[in-house]
Amino acid sequence: MKATFSNAFRQMRRYPSAVAGSIIILFLVFMAIYAMVTIPYSEALRLWRGADNVWMQSPRNARPAWFNYFYKEKQPLTIVQSTTDDPDAKIMVDLGGGVATSDFIFEFDYQYDGFPSELAVFLTAEFTAARPNVVLNWITPDGREIPLGELTVRANETYSVSQDSRVTRRLGGVQPERGLFADPANPDKPLKGTYQLVGEGLVFEEGSSIDATLVVYGKLHGLAGTDHRRRDITVALLWGTPVALAFGLVAAVGSSIMTMFLGATAVWFGGWVDWLIRRVNEIVMILPLLPILIMVGLFYSRSIWVMLSVVILLGIFGSGILSYRSMFIQVKQSGYIDAARAYGAGSGRIIIRYMIPKIIPTLIPGFVTQVPSFVFLEATLALLGLGDPVLPTWGKLLNDAQTHGALFNGYFYWVLEPAFLLMLAGLGFAMLGFALDRIFNPRLREV
Repeated sequence: MKATFSNAFRQMRRYPSAVAGSIIILFLVFMAIYAMVTIPYSEALRLWRGADNVWMQSPRNARPAWFNYFYKEKQPLTIVQSTTDDPDAKIMVDLGGGVATSDFIFEFDYQYDGFPSELAVFLTAEFTAARPNVVLNWITPDGREIPLGELTVRANETYSVSQDSRVTRRLGGVQPERGLFADPANPDKPLKGTYQLVGEGLVFEEGSSIDATLVVYGKLHGLAGTDHRRRDITVALLWGTPVALAFGLVAAVGSSIMTMFLGATAVWFGGWVDWLIRRVNEIVMILPLLPILIMVGLFYSRSIWVMLSVVILLGIFGSGILSYRSMFIQVKQSGYIDAARAYGAGSGRIIIRYMIPKIIPTLIPGFVTQVPSFVFLEATLALLGLGDPVLPTWGKLLNDAQTHGALFNGYFYWVLEPAFLLMLAGLGFAMLGFALDRIFNPRLREV
């Protein structure tokens, strides 16, 4: 057995498809390991659910940041400035009697050719009874000062400049994310240079303070862009890899091994055991897998582990059992089986130690080529809205993209990225599986 596999690995180098398929599979495995190491399972669920407004500083429906390499006019990336990260931006002056100023100044350089998508200021305040007060002003590179608003700050306050109708009126009906950046000489272009957001705060109690965060939302963000809920699509692309590989590998291995074991059992014992296994096989073969999974998802559970269990259970008695049965009939008639029976080996030992190892080499190519079908099955269920509601997967991304009209609205990256990874997984396992089939199958082996 060891010699067979050693010889097979040596022969794989003769097949470019096997080498290319192995490289693709290793890349996907690396992605899966990287995802699980850098983003633990609990953190992935928190990020995907958007708990605690974790994505509030990300733009909505932003394309990947690397698109800028292909744009002639550079589109803005998200700019974030905070007094927490830069304490020097915050100035406090005690006026006596518990009253103090708590000012902050955010200064940033804007050199993009497009306007930002949104503008927001997040404020947090520490106080006991008297809420602090903040006046916000916007200063452009050419020295114009535009008042934004005056706020009485709660413990957590979000001021969406883009949705403030008062600012829109001051800008002559132009949306703030355009009007605050527009060049007076050419309103269709942003004015490049250094902008400032000046906040003049006033606190009325000892120990009170104000912290602020300015977010200038870009039109490009991250490695894979964002979706309608501001979530970074990279999280789902990364974590979709271990989910897809686990589902495909466990389903393929589980169903293949159990099917092989049942085929060997049916051949060895014969009689009513063989008759029963064949009747169950005939019933299962006419059952449609996808509709059954849809019913399980609708009426019982959409958990990926429940779906996986049903897939393995139905796969055990699938059409593969007939192929294994025909191979085991030949193995049973071999001389070494008669020899094992002669020296008193039990049925279990003969099946596990002598019959099954004989056809394992033929199992491997079939198992490898089965993996993509199960990966696509999981994605199909998610695309139909029957995927695991908790896990971020490639199919869930496609489902969200379809639900929110990604292609219709021009967010093609939202569809192409998970679709590309699905095709890459299918291509890698198919190329390796077909090459292994030529190596292990004598009828296909090159002379």
